[in-house]
Amino acid sequence: MITHDIKVYPSKTALAREDQFAWKIAGVAADKVAVPRDVTGMIINRIIDNASVAIAAINRRPVTSARDMALGRPNKGGATVFGVAPGKRVSPEWAAWANGTAVRELDMHDTFLAADYSHPGDNIPPILAVAQTLEKSGKDLIRGIATGYEIHVNLVKGICLHEHKIDHIAHLCPAQAAGIGTLLGLKQDVIYQAVQQALHVSVTTRQSRKGEISSWKAYAPAHAGKLAVEAVDRVMRGEGAPSPIYEGEDSVIAWILNGPDAHYQVPLPAPGEAKRAIMDSYTKEHSAEYQSQALIDLAFRMREKIADFDAIEKIVIHTSHHTHYVIGTGANDPQKMDPKASRETLDHSIMYIFAVALQDGVWHHVESYAPKRAGRADTVKLWHKIETKEDPEWTRRYRATDPNELSFGGRVEIFMRDGTKLEDEMAVANAHPLGARPFGRDDYIRKFQILTDGIISTRESNRFLETVQDLARLPAGELHRLNVALPAGTLAVGKPGIV
Repeated sequence: MITHDIKVYPSKTALAREDQFAWKIAGVAADKVAVPRDVTGMIINRIIDNASVAIAAINRRPVTSARDMALGRPNKGGATVFGVAPGKRVSPEWAAWANGTAVRELDMHDTFLAADYSHPGDNIPPILAVAQTLEKSGKDLIRGIATGYEIHVNLVKGICLHEHKIDHIAHLCPAQAAGIGTLLGLKQDVIYQAVQQALHVSVTTRQSRKGEISSWKAYAPAHAGKLAVEAVDRVMRGEGAPSPIYEGEDSVIAWILNGPDAHYQVPLPAPGEAKRAIMDSYTKEHSAEYQSQALIDLAFRMREKIADFDAIEKIVIHTSHHTHYVIGTGANDPQKMDPKASRETLDHSIMYIFAVALQDGVWHHVESYAPKRAGRADTVKLWHKIETKEDPEWTRRYRATDPNELSFGGRVEIFMRDGTKLEDEMAVANAHPLGARPFGRDDYIRKFQILTDGIISTRESNRFLETVQDLARLPAGELHRLNVALPAGTLAVGKPGIV
């Protein structure tokens, strides 16, 4: 890996294209290095994972709305839409919009956390949509996805957007554009312009994940994917983009991030080095914010020692800065304690999540968030006894560069009315690569079967799983077979819009 130092230059310096970070990203994307076997296997896992959560969410209102919008933009030679028979195609940017929203809605696919936060599986929908439209092969798709993950994960390692309250899609969109560039075998100068355009148009604020969280949380990564497809389309036609987008005097770094004196260090593979960043990411077993995964598993373990939940006086979760200030009581969001809050808000409330996991001993992507479940009197009572506190050691471990130290959990104290105390901790979720039960291919398949049960036919399930596991051998023009369709007449239709 090569660590690149990124800083702001005044316009009079006229920074050479070859010295710009966007050019270096494009160089990685244009590098025709082979994809390792284990990386190919993990890409297949994540395609299965995305399909699992997309189909589970297929008739939820945000997904229905996004799908209806896409179906209003038909394109005979375009891309498929989750849930819809593969013979019906739409323009690729709209397929990216619909499929990206479906993948993101349940907050249950993969994650990578470092200097910033990300769901790198969000790279897959736009890359796949373009691959289907331009009739690429399984090997082409694998190469494109490997690049999307590589660029996204490494941007997240080096540049923190959250401290400036910028939403994490500002790292996602350039990665998606780079992945599409690799997929299509574009030249470095074309990918360079697409990366710059993608970053320029995808800078938004984190209000989408603050306060009363709306369905835009699911749409935001899909919007990035749509913008990435449009960026690549535009520059393929010979158009340019704002430059230098990272280092310029009026660039994103200069005015949105750390300012004119900033220095960021971002690693990227050296020429000829394999793209392995997907192996650093991890999926979710439970449908909730990633920082809650280990704490859900910990709640399952601790509940076995509690005979009477009414005997609990208070619960204190000692955890990282991020968990405390984003999904804990440090956020100072009253909505996180409100039983009438939206599902999107509840899955960003570790107080709610820990209370339900402690009481139920299971986590369900629908039932655990149901209004009736959230409003249960004994749950609200327990929920309001929970607080979080930042612990410097858990913050250090959250930000650790050593993967053996990196952790996203916490230590929990449960104080009982009789003066006794239960205490336990968990660093990583059971499904994490370093957890008690790391996810493998069989787990991804089981997750797919559980989440799609009763929604798609057994025949369709078996067909998809057989096809995706043979991805590397899928010939050009056959990627529509990666779509998963519902039985006729079972897709919801939403309210009418413009188209």
